[in-house]
Amino acid sequence: MLQGRRIACIGAGNMAEAIFAGLLRGGCVSEAQLMASDIRSERLAEMRSAYRFATTEKNAEVAAWADVILLVVEPQVLDDVLQEISAIVDDSKLVLSVAAGYPIARLERYLPGTKRIVRAMPNQPSSIREGVTALAYAAGLGEDDVRTAKALFEPIGKIVQVGERALDAVTGLSGSGPAYVYVMIEALADGGVKMGLARDTAQLLAAQTVAGAARMVIESCEHPGMLKDRVASPGGTTIAGLHELERGCLRATLMSAVEAATKRSIELGLVT
Repeated sequence: MLQGRRIACIGAGNMAEAIFAGLLRGGCVSEAQLMASDIRSERLAEMRSAYRFATTEKNAEVAAWADVILLVVEPQVLDDVLQEISAIVDDSKLVLSVAAGYPIARLERYLPGTKRIVRAMPNQPSSIREGVTALAYAAGLGEDDVRTAKALFEPIGKIVQVGERALDAVTGLSGSGPAYVYVMIEALADGGVKMGLARDTAQLLAAQTVAGAARMVIESCEHPGMLKDRVASPGGTTIAGLHELERGCLRATLMSAVEAATKRSIELGLVT
């Protein structure tokens, strides 16, 4: 789906790099098909050196060049970016936005020349091709555009399709979720250090335990509760530890974290 397509990122941060690196490493595109824009000249120089595709500090230039435009900027600055490219973007261009909380209706208001719009919510592990991306489509989006959107994100992880109203919850769960997991890994490692393990050993044990448990959930397709029960033997060490997690309200705290992040995503979408 991407053969011959000119693909541009407006914004050259970590997520833009993850997307472009995934496409290049997967052999999906050539360097000649890619271009990125950013206000930071030093960042553009880094991208050119690492990946050898074209860059520019002018958003309008990259928008005019591209067939597919990825908006990879913070939602707080997206209004200004869209004003820059509004007159250039017509129905010949597919637009994908990764801005949290920024609705399709608002994108359409700033880009009246096209209805070919997709919202995407990838997450940080996309940078190592272990991410997950949720996609939501504008009404009436054609099948070719749907396939193109999937082809852009498949090289960096798994994909789920959701209705746009669900994207705020996606942001609260998988978008912000890596940060929650990092806190858990850090806390598990701290526990190991408290009980006498060397720091590097404790961190490796904690990180690999989380990675392995996650893989078990994905590959077994079993409910996490069933897998948990297999580890927790009667009167054993694990059930004692699980009791302490319940006393500390770990589950409720994680649920509240997803809820708080989801509400913040909704708030970002309400800013006019």
